[in-house]
Amino acid sequence: MRLLIGTDSDYAAVIRAANEMHQADERSPLLVLIGSAGPFSFKPRPSTILVPGMPAGVIAAVPALEEFGIASRLASELGLPGCYDGTVLELAEQWLQGLEPSLRVQVSIAVSGAEDLARSAEDLGRRLGLPVRVIPG
Repeated sequence: MRLLIGTDSDYAAVIRAANEMHQADERSPLLVLIGSAGPFSFKPRPSTILVPGMPAGVIAAVPALEEFGIASRLASELGLPGCYDGTVLELAEQWLQGLEPSLRVQVSIAVSGAEDLARSAEDLGRRLGLPVRVIPG
């Protein structure tokens, strides 16, 4: 199971990384979490892909990823409908903590974005004992 974390400010790089990861291994589930401190640069839509362990009401997704069958969820610091109310790393941690331990240990984390996001994702990975890979933008 793979988790890709990014922000709307690095939207193009995150979408590119998600597509490359999906094409490299279509059988391994991929979840993309994107956060934003402001409005998103795209129009979020309700997801049609079930993500077990996702907090209740977090259904907003990236249309460009949904079209390719890639699960995604959004975190917004503006409290937008269908989005997690907080940062993308808070959403990632809540989702990971909600997984059964036997599933959580199978997750690998990739992060695409600013240096502070990468550092925070690496800290999360260390706390949970999960590998984290930084994808250059």
